[in-house]
Amino acid sequence: DSATAVMDAKRAQTGSMKQKAGKGISKTEAALGVFEGLILFLICILAFSTRLFSVLRYESVIHEFDPYFNFRSTKYLVSEGFYEFHNWFDNRSWWPLGRYIGGTVYPGLMFTAAIGYHLLHALRFTVEIRNVCVMLAPFMSMMTSLATFFLTTELWDSSAGLYAAAFISIVPGYISRSVAGSYDNEACAIFAMIFTFACWVRAVKRGTIFWGAMAAFAYFYMVLSWGGYIFLINLIPLHVIALMLCGRYSNKLYVAYCTFYILGTLLSMHVQFVSFQPVSINSPEHMGAFGVFGLLQLYTYFYWIKSMVSEKQFKYLLRMAILGAVGLFAMVVLAALSGRVPFLTARFKALLGSTSNIAIVKSVSEHQPSSWTTFFFDMQCLVALVPVGLYFCFMHLTDANIFIILYTVTAMYFSSIMVRLVLVLAPVVCVMAGIGASETMKNYSNIKWGGASKKKSAAAQQEEEEEEEEEKELAKKTSKRGKKAGDKKNGGGGGGGGKGPKSDKGKEILEKLKRKQQRMINGNKIIRTEKKPVTFLTGMMVTIALLILFYFYTIHCTWVTSIAYSSPSIVLAAVNGDGSKTVFDDFREAYQWLKFNTDPDCRVMSWWDYGYQITAMGNRTVIVDNNTRNNTHIARVGYAMASPEERSIKVIRELDVDYVLVVFGGKIGYSSDDINKFLWMVRISGGIFPEVVEAEYYNAQGMYTVDRSATSTMTNSLMYSMCYYRFGDMMTQYGRPTGFDRTRNTEIGKKDISFRYLEEAFTSEHWMVRIYRVKKEPEMDEYIPVI
Repeated sequence: DSATAVMDAKRAQTGSMKQKAGKGISKTEAALGVFEGLILFLICILAFSTRLFSVLRYESVIHEFDPYFNFRSTKYLVSEGFYEFHNWFDNRSWWPLGRYIGGTVYPGLMFTAAIGYHLLHALRFTVEIRNVCVMLAPFMSMMTSLATFFLTTELWDSSAGLYAAAFISIVPGYISRSVAGSYDNEACAIFAMIFTFACWVRAVKRGTIFWGAMAAFAYFYMVLSWGGYIFLINLIPLHVIALMLCGRYSNKLYVAYCTFYILGTLLSMHVQFVSFQPVSINSPEHMGAFGVFGLLQLYTYFYWIKSMVSEKQFKYLLRMAILGAVGLFAMVVLAALSGRVPFLTARFKALLGSTSNIAIVKSVSEHQPSSWTTFFFDMQCLVALVPVGLYFCFMHLTDANIFIILYTVTAMYFSSIMVRLVLVLAPVVCVMAGIGASETMKNYSNIKWGGASKKKSAAAQQEEEEEEEEEKELAKKTSKRGKKAGDKKNGGGGGGGGKGPKSDKGKEILEKLKRKQQRMINGNKIIRTEKKPVTFLTGMMVTIALLILFYFYTIHCTWVTSIAYSSPSIVLAAVNGDGSKTVFDDFREAYQWLKFNTDPDCRVMSWWDYGYQITAMGNRTVIVDNNTRNNTHIARVGYAMASPEERSIKVIRELDVDYVLVVFGGKIGYSSDDINKFLWMVRISGGIFPEVVEAEYYNAQGMYTVDRSATSTMTNSLMYSMCYYRFGDMMTQYGRPTGFDRTRNTEIGKKDISFRYLEEAFTSEHWMVRIYRVKKEPEMDEYIPVI
């Protein structure tokens, strides 16, 4: 009978909620939905158009270094097909070793561009593959804005979602890797990451296999696209552990994580570059996810055991399990410290922030720690709004909000270790800033307007009275039902059957059910309290301050995008004193010279930075490139550059080099030239060849310089000779002596330079690229028979 009373109460409550929901659907809400869609459409247009500065100012061209390999690979995929691409062995890179492309790349970017290319051609849009690659990053930024809206709406509401989508559409931290022409893995990976997180949050809230599977498929696309998937496969298990420690374990969490981990792991193993790493003990980055999966099974098992045994027996089992877990953890730690278990590898320690002593890793500017100015430059006022968003998330703590808090903290830590990972921090900063800005605007737009305020309070009071009446009616129905049941049970005698113990028990069960239901709702929904109205002056001051802040944020983002992040490294430009612009197109000039004036099978030696560009644009074989897969091979090139010509020619002959290419900026003041990178060549080669000593390249005062105080080791090196050959006779700046280096702001120390084994073959217009031909060996010329 008490159960019947409870069911009637639940039916009445459900009917009341349905009536309220039916009343809530109105033309106003439908109009707001349409307006919301229109805002999202405009945000997508903004995200796409703001990334076109590079195309408008220069042309449709691929940027930087790595994107040229991606572009070359995409062309091969489109022309030859999937299977040929998968089995492609590239003999134009890493001579004489070569490179197996199919098993050493994350092909998600190439697949996305190839699908887009074939889809456009199927719709009769004859677009060139280069233009598809150039415009892919702006297109994916539109998708990222939509994914950010989806994630923030799941975490908070659609208002905060619109703010977050607007922020990420123009935030410099994300634009740096998504401008037109930036054809790199991050263009697709950031969208995949945010969409994975959004699907994961919804899977935890709903506990369905469908959304767990959606998160797994989004994670698979992330694995296809970028090696940063390691961040995802560790953050999601961390969220599961946090929920379990906070006492928020539920069957929804179990279903969501098991579906995600099993399906996601199986899918990720189909990426050849990843292969069996997710289940290998040699890959500590994946062990956390596997450990949490096992822990979740044990936790669920103990949760079931608890309902099957007595409390005393369960406490004993729990004690034994904790002792066993502590012992096992201690054994693993001892084994790792002794080197028997490869958990503390150099890569794993670098991931956690340990200083890397590998010179080639330290030589990459993206691997340097971030400075405070980087965060303000890449995110401007959003940095100040993040604590506001964190405050609101802590005030309304849910399962989803715990996830975004963990994402914020971990992303802040890793982005401080490596400047490249600011890209991972930018989306969560936009989400947190969106929540903070949305709630602040809502709080301070609730202005107290004299009489209007009284009307509002009267309306609120009337609504509260209606709710109280509904509750009384519901209680009356429940008590009547309990009373009738009591009378029937007692044979109809007496009027106090409704006040019997069984009726009280029914009410008690009902209250427990309500409390349990409320706890379940509170776990995944934000409980909002009525916002107190503020005075007109306070509300207007805060609103205007935020609008001014957003205005300057827009100005800053536009300026950074147009000036700092829309200049391709392949084409440079400078503004003259009279306001005119000078374009330096030396790189493409040199690569075109290689393509049309050298033998197709010739081999070019340069520093690894330029390998991808030489292969893609010059179509020539290179000794090393940007893949940096063989440190010893790179060290041999560095050894040749750091040695005198008589010693370096031996390495050049061993590697069958036909041409040597260097980049020099002394004439025009280009600072990213090989002389400024030369110390890294010395350090990398010195790690393999002991005869190369870094101290010998500093002058008596311990300074790295190219003037008269430079040591003979420095001035006799092949790099110095190739850069400054014939430079000592050139007047570069009025009022300065000949041989004045405008980058180092000094006169070079050695001007009389000559070669025995090399000869100048090509020097670009502004002397930025210089190519030298390796002379043939005299004895080999004599050996060639005369026909």
